[in-house]
Amino acid sequence: MTQPFLRSGALALAAACLSNPAWADPPELAAATALPDVTVSATRIAIPRTETGSSVTVIPGQEIEQKQRRTLPDLLQDVPGLNVVQTNGPGGQTSVFMRGTNANHTKVRIDGIEANDPSSPTGAFDFGPLLTTGIARIEVLRGPQSGLYGADAIGGVIDITTPRGSGPARVGGSLEGGSFGTFNQTATLRGSTGRFNYSLDLGHYRMTDTPVTPAQLVPPGQRRQGNLYDNKTAAVRLGYDVTDNFDVNVVARVVDTQLRFIGDDFSTFPSTPAAEHSEDTQRQVFTRVTGHLVLLDGVLDQTVGLGYADYRRRDVSPDSFGVPATPTYNRGDRLKLDWRGDVRLGNLGTLILGAEHIVEELRDSPISARTNTNAGFAELVARAGRLTGSASVRFDSNSRFGDYATWRIAPAFAIPETGTVLKASGGTGFKGPTLNQLFVSYPSFRFFGNPNLKAEESIGYDAGFEQALGPTARIGAVYYHNNIDNLITTDATFTTYANIAKASTHGVEAFAAWQATPALNLRTDYTYTIAKDDTLNRELLRRPHHKLSFNTGWQATDRLFLSSTLLYVSSRIDGNRDFSVARQRANGFFTANIAADYRVTDNVSLFGRVDNLLDRTYENPSGFLQPGIGAFGGVRFGL
Repeated sequence: MTQPFLRSGALALAAACLSNPAWADPPELAAATALPDVTVSATRIAIPRTETGSSVTVIPGQEIEQKQRRTLPDLLQDVPGLNVVQTNGPGGQTSVFMRGTNANHTKVRIDGIEANDPSSPTGAFDFGPLLTTGIARIEVLRGPQSGLYGADAIGGVIDITTPRGSGPARVGGSLEGGSFGTFNQTATLRGSTGRFNYSLDLGHYRMTDTPVTPAQLVPPGQRRQGNLYDNKTAAVRLGYDVTDNFDVNVVARVVDTQLRFIGDDFSTFPSTPAAEHSEDTQRQVFTRVTGHLVLLDGVLDQTVGLGYADYRRRDVSPDSFGVPATPTYNRGDRLKLDWRGDVRLGNLGTLILGAEHIVEELRDSPISARTNTNAGFAELVARAGRLTGSASVRFDSNSRFGDYATWRIAPAFAIPETGTVLKASGGTGFKGPTLNQLFVSYPSFRFFGNPNLKAEESIGYDAGFEQALGPTARIGAVYYHNNIDNLITTDATFTTYANIAKASTHGVEAFAAWQATPALNLRTDYTYTIAKDDTLNRELLRRPHHKLSFNTGWQATDRLFLSSTLLYVSSRIDGNRDFSVARQRANGFFTANIAADYRVTDNVSLFGRVDNLLDRTYENPSGFLQPGIGAFGGVRFGL
């Protein structure tokens, strides 16, 4: 669990990040992993979270380890402002709806690499294959962020950072087993020698029998089968200090997955769960090389980076009517060259300048196409007495859908006498049409891509406060509102796409955090969301009105740490499994998880957890069961 506030430590760390080149490789990847009250994503430089008007949740590596969440969808379930929806259990397609916006309105970055899938029909990031292996820090930045991050950031940004090695070489690993045929392993190597630092994480996640299909949907006489999921992940980060003011760094993450799942048999209407498994295999590669140079005694801090993301996917369904199934393939990649320069303005703050060139390609899926984007941005992070904050402007020029200018401001005003911080932010966002939407056609179904599509656009704002209640407690709330225009959907003839839909979202995010004792911390978060299709005047699918979570962390003894998470998600509108019923009310659900970690020696720990402690039966989304009660345990070691 995060501490309610660590302001003095956060300020010290922020100062260190700004002045010490060892943290800056490049700066946006250099946040310390231990302090939750420092944010990097809100401004691209490390500042105390209370000094930005942006709404941001920081999940440090220690919290990830304590909660024992092995996949990113599991970890994000209780984050305020998010609704996580996963079909087909672990490894299945996973969407994140941020503040009621669409799943493809959330931009995902891994070590500064833009990770949204260029081969996806909508461009959404699939969170299903991403393990928490080799993740040191996650920041969830809510609200339109295109003024700083460009396309895809209408709802917000999820920024993921891997750990940096330092000190003597350390080797570690873990073994874990449990319900649903679970057998997981990890291995780590971290350290530094001289001017060279290194970090390597390997993870293998395997579940061989996860029940996902609701029993009432299985045809009579057909056996209900579980899903099998296998994920192999490798993450590496290397750095070398060439001189005292110049360093080079390489980061990479490779993900190989196989999911055997029960799809749908569409030979009947409505469809029924298939009798045999379908198979989905994926390979994802994310890598980035950077050079970082500090000049003029730290006044000018520059980073040049070259990032690459590659998606390859193969899907095959069971044989149909005696005819062998034909696999389908999708591949897309993105190459990005970027430069950033931070100019320190003394007591006035920091001016951040940037330029980017991005090439996205769709390869034989089923056609090939590409698009280029050139962008430039400027941001001022400043302080004036009790007022702090940032303002940014950005211009993106795309070879296919045109030019877009965006902006964002995020001020915060502190009242130390009362322990109050007043916060607000506002900005614009856009989401360009995907290569699939622009160019991929299906003539046999009389459906055609539309090369004349424009980008979806948004404007949004939020305003709220945080209030200290003595030295150990804090509360806060924020109201948000977004308007989204030019949404891409099928036109009235159902033969192509068009920019004809509009939507709006609004709601409240509130929290209360209490460090009850030095060993016990408590936190509760509540999210209220209204998301509406303004064109058809009805609720958007899979956006619950209410979400409530309660987290505890207790250092029971010097060696034993206990944690728990309670999560309630209210009812919402959804379709049934095959959308033969396009709109229906889906039941809400409540679930509880507990975890324990016992340090046997300085180098060996035993851990265990129980998920869905009350064994609640629930579907999310409709037609797909979430796992029932499951018990897991293992050992973690380090040398």
